[in-house]
Amino acid sequence: MHEQQGASVRELMAENAALRRQLASLIDQAESNHAIMMRHQAFDLDIVSASSFQELVATIFRQLPIIARLDIVTLSLVDTGADIFTVMHKLGVDFDALSNLLFHEHPEELGFALESDRASGRPPRPRLGPYHPVSHAAAFPAPPAGLASVALVPLLRNRRLIGSLNLGSRDPGRFTPLLGTDFVEHMGSIIAICLENVISNEMLKYIGLTDALTGVYNRRYMDRRLAEEIARARRQSYRVSCMYIDIDHFKQVNDTYGHQAGDDVLREVASRIKAELRMSDALGRFGGEEFVVLLIDADLESAGMVAQRIRASVSDRPFLLAEGQGLAVTVSIGVAMLDESGHGLAIEDAALELVAQADAALYRAKQNGRNQVVAA
Repeated sequence: MHEQQGASVRELMAENAALRRQLASLIDQAESNHAIMMRHQAFDLDIVSASSFQELVATIFRQLPIIARLDIVTLSLVDTGADIFTVMHKLGVDFDALSNLLFHEHPEELGFALESDRASGRPPRPRLGPYHPVSHAAAFPAPPAGLASVALVPLLRNRRLIGSLNLGSRDPGRFTPLLGTDFVEHMGSIIAICLENVISNEMLKYIGLTDALTGVYNRRYMDRRLAEEIARARRQSYRVSCMYIDIDHFKQVNDTYGHQAGDDVLREVASRIKAELRMSDALGRFGGEEFVVLLIDADLESAGMVAQRIRASVSDRPFLLAEGQGLAVTVSIGVAMLDESGHGLAIEDAALELVAQADAALYRAKQNGRNQVVAA
């Protein structure tokens, strides 16, 4: 009798111990889930509060692999015509620091079955499964060794595919076709909203810094960019040169052919100047028929060679007006370089001095007969 009671007590104690272990495990799991949820909520707040394209994308690449325990995260953006890349580059985005940011000309390049999805009326769904080097090459051009499973999450705005969030793990069971996708879809929707908002804001910022007629930068941008580049040049010890360009006898174009022809000439001159510049250089319209070019890491000799190419590109080929008339146009160019004497000046004063030197050289080019380059 006593033995039976003792056995019953031991069974109850064992059962209670098992229940306590199960409860402790559930509590640990709940605390772990709560911690994960809090990390993701903090991540959501960080990306929502990002004020620039660079900050947003950098936050995604820095935080998401940690909080989601991933081995690689890449971001693919649909960028037809390279508009996003061009504007972000001109606004100073450091793409070298965003090596996992990928641009694609067409949405079909992202690998989602868009045609069948359109036919069914359903938006494309996340694709989860084993990693395949060939089929996933566009999403992971530089995969980590041992990459085993991936999730490609479409980024959608108003049922339009704007990109893909690409997640990779060395754990083959991390992403499988049987897993639910609600969580990654939620993450994708938040990132898509943030991307669209920040890209729109950056585009508006860019429009505010460009000249509406010619599409090149305006004076406000060039003043800011000059100061930034001079400060950077002092830190990194490279040369900065400046060109001041003026269209010769521009008033006669307006008086003879009308202001529409004058506008056409301004646009074409801007286009020919840009064709001779590198992407790192900057071209701005300073008002009227005057343009300023900022040449990065270029000494006076190099800047003079570029200026001669610009002068020749304008003068060697007549401008075709709307009425079919051919018009000969020339430009005069003054070139200056920020030399050692400018290092003792405040940055804003050094910028003013550099432009003033180029302007003075331009004045001499005008006095000498126009259609020429003069170095300060």
